[in-house]
Amino acid sequence: LKGSTTVVADPGGAVRVNPTGTSWLATAGSGDVLAGLAGSLLAAGLAPLDAASAAAYLHGLAGREAAGAPGAPVTALAVAGALPAVWRAVRAG
Repeated sequence: LKGSTTVVADPGGAVRVNPTGTSWLATAGSGDVLAGLAGSLLAAGLAPLDAASAAAYLHGLAGREAAGAPGAPVTALAVAGALPAVWRAVRAG
């Protein structure tokens, strides 16, 4: 379930809720960015639930970063462009 809050579930009943999203992600192509990120994480060897959860989390952070403060409309290209910075920030902890 994708919205400003993303719910990720697997067939076994595990459910994770990701609150990092923003309504600014409701823009053409943003879902493609999310799908590409999830596919990349799957290809890197993450389990499906983990890949989907991490993708939703990073996508939400990238959307926030792209929107800036106090928030403005974004493009999918801006969301994709923000991913490297949020990836580095998350890895740095």
